[in-house]
Amino acid sequence: MKKILVPIDGSAASQKAAEKGVELAKLFNSELTFIHVIYIPDTVGHTKYGIYMEYDFKEMKEKMIATGTKFVDSFLEGLDLNGVAVEKLIVTGQPYEEILAAAEDGKFDLIVMGRRGFSKVKRFFVGSVTQRVISDSPCPVFIVLE
Repeated sequence: MKKILVPIDGSAASQKAAEKGVELAKLFNSELTFIHVIYIPDTVGHTKYGIYMEYDFKEMKEKMIATGTKFVDSFLEGLDLNGVAVEKLIVTGQPYEEILAAAEDGKFDLIVMGRRGFSKVKRFFVGSVTQRVISDSPCPVFIVLE
């Protein structure tokens, strides 16, 4: 197992997954990549009157990526990463899509993630992002329970 991907969102579940990811990376001498996905709404919408409006989220996107980068740096400070090769990915889009794309593009051997994160609607056993990643992942997914 050479490459491990760990999605993080700041939730307790992702904290536990990050800790397990570090543990596995040390055990197998693996590279560890943390991915943080920032959801930004579509650029085209409509009003209740049916009028279409285009929104420019470029400036907001830049600020959110800067904030996301600070978040990831802060998050990683709390982990014992000594002896582990670490990379960070901060991307925008639908979380499950971006996690799956990163896993495939990066040819990861394993995804380590919490069973649910900060979603508005929490499922009883598994969060919706986690479920979609499990369903469509190009590699094994290790789910860390809280």
